[in-house]
Amino acid sequence: QVQLVESGGGLVQAGGSLRLSCAASRSIFSFNRMAWYRQAPGKQRELVAGVTIGGSTNYADSVKGRFTISRDNAKNTVYLQMNSLKPEDTAVYFCYGFRGDSVWGQGTQVTVSS
Repeated sequence: QVQLVESGGGLVQAGGSLRLSCAASRSIFSFNRMAWYRQAPGKQRELVAGVTIGGSTNYADSVKGRFTISRDNAKNTVYLQMNSLKPEDTAVYFCYGFRGDSVWGQGTQVTVSS
């Protein structure tokens, strides 16, 4: 069974940066699409950014220009570079992969203090 393991979350001040990593237990070429979602307390899980096997990306309007999703096929890892962080970015961030079925990571907490 494929596993996705996130890392890189933490506490950061507003305006700071973090880079999240999502390591897959097998080749990420097996995923048609990978993405980052987030869920804040009391809110629904929402898409933050996605990347297809072909390299096409898409972003939530709230993070455009601040976040960048990328994939390192050699390391079987997907990254989310988050710059200019805001308190409203505080959430648990989940890695997601689609390969005919959906695979989720366990999540990593990101907290942005004002």
